[in-house]
Amino acid sequence: MEGTENFREKMEGEFNNFVMVWVLAFVSFSYCYTMAKIIPSGRARLLTIIPVMALFLFLPLRLNTLHLGASPFAFGEGPLASDPSISLLRFAALASLPIKIQQNPPPNDPYRENPSLEKPKKGQKSPLVSTVKGVVLAVVIVAAHFSEDMHPIVSLFLLIFQMYLSLEFILALVATLPRVLLGMELAPQFNEPYLSTSLQDFWGRRWNIMASSILRPTVYLPTLHVSARLFGRKWAPIPAVMATFIVSAVMHELIFYYMGRTAPTWHISFFFVLHGLCLTVELALKKVLGGILALPAFVSGPLTVAFVVSTGFWLFFPQLLRLKADVRAIEEYAAFVAFLKDIGRALTFNLIRGYQSATYESFVHDYP
Repeated sequence: MEGTENFREKMEGEFNNFVMVWVLAFVSFSYCYTMAKIIPSGRARLLTIIPVMALFLFLPLRLNTLHLGASPFAFGEGPLASDPSISLLRFAALASLPIKIQQNPPPNDPYRENPSLEKPKKGQKSPLVSTVKGVVLAVVIVAAHFSEDMHPIVSLFLLIFQMYLSLEFILALVATLPRVLLGMELAPQFNEPYLSTSLQDFWGRRWNIMASSILRPTVYLPTLHVSARLFGRKWAPIPAVMATFIVSAVMHELIFYYMGRTAPTWHISFFFVLHGLCLTVELALKKVLGGILALPAFVSGPLTVAFVVSTGFWLFFPQLLRLKADVRAIEEYAAFVAFLKDIGRALTFNLIRGYQSATYESFVHDYP
């Protein structure tokens, strides 16, 4: 009981830190929004936002839970720069939340054929699929309480399901507020990654689409333009894809440091560099062979998923276990449920007191 109370106090302190971080973030976004109105895009504008970028590297250090963090943003490319008439609230939502306005690729995009980071098409999830995923997530969370009695491989499988389903539901929940309050049509964050038929399909169109939308204008396209001059347009995507995965590796090492505050083992970087190398080989073979020797989807699909899962078992997921991410996630879910219960009790108590007070006043008024 004492441990539970201490954990609740810790979560209350974390919530206070979270509010402080978001206040500082909104002030920073307001500053960046004003600078973007005053200073044209270019080096001058970049210099004005460098202090904010440095601040955002340190803000996550004020938070200790797995489910709270910061989002990177960029100027000069993407939705934050493409619409000068964007409002401050919409600007702050796009800069701070893992959301992306639904857009169609421009018809005159010279690199529209980009095979690895192509913008996903809008997809609607059926209520049945969402319900089934919700039930599976609930079962996984309950089963995770007994992970100490399970085989390590089974525990890892549970962690995979928990991570994917939790990410999908949390990101969908986060996207609900700007969709309702600001009327933005948002792109989906995931697109059934277990149906991927290639690494290109998995990383570019199905898994964590928001990350692709960030890395595309900030890393992929600048590298693509430079590579086109050096290697020609046909082979330019190869080094651009590799550079994107290297930057993604660095970003994930930073995220894992925020999560655990422990020195990196570089397994996460190796995971992303390995996938970047394999994807570049896949793209090179497609360019050389075209459609020759292409595997049917019912063969390439399971092979792709097996490769992603096996390399995840080898390099990625053990790092989550090293940080005790599964245990901490369960504790945070329990604390959140307890927090909701406390709010429910407080609201119920206030309603009852208000009703009793109103009844007493009515009785006194009617029977002086």
